[in-house]
Amino acid sequence: MIIAIDGPAASGKGTIAKRVAEHFGLPVLDTGLLYRAVARDLRARGFQLDDPWAGAAIAKSLDATTLDDEALRGAKAGDAASVAAKIPQVRAALLMFQREFAAQSPGAVLDGRDIGTVICPDAHVKIFVTARPEVRAARRHAEITARGEAITHAEVLADILARDARDSGRGAAPMIRAPDAHLLDTSELDIEAAFQAAVGLIPR
Repeated sequence: MIIAIDGPAASGKGTIAKRVAEHFGLPVLDTGLLYRAVARDLRARGFQLDDPWAGAAIAKSLDATTLDDEALRGAKAGDAASVAAKIPQVRAALLMFQREFAAQSPGAVLDGRDIGTVICPDAHVKIFVTARPEVRAARRHAEITARGEAITHAEVLADILARDARDSGRGAAPMIRAPDAHLLDTSELDIEAAFQAAVGLIPR
């Protein structure tokens, strides 16, 4: 069973994906980490984040064992990833990695922004998780400040809105809800309620 969970930043899709994967005993892949890792390695090697050829080369040789790098979780890493993710050559290079992960037995849970539309258009279950921008900004602000980083709510909201615009407006695999995806708005839900709602959308 392949479960595709898409949605914008700080909508709760990552946490829901992990909980759903644990519930059903399936492996989970946060595909956003792939793009964060590419952006990290571009910077580390002195390349511009929008360099298509360097980005593609790094994506093709990406070491999946480095995806647990804590540096990939920060706000700056997410902002950089949305720039690298706009590059068609990078997306193409990472496409096969994601599809091979999804194809393993007995299935997998993948979360991202184009899983149900591009990576796994034939996924058995598709869920598009969203929440109002101001709610998502409050969640992300709490996460960032809990790590000791200094940032205002207004700055986080501006970043959320900018990322939404980039992710939904890019020419390559834009973030859109698949026609057959369930819509799950978590604006008024805590994580337990959101998880239960997601499980309720998945046939047993």
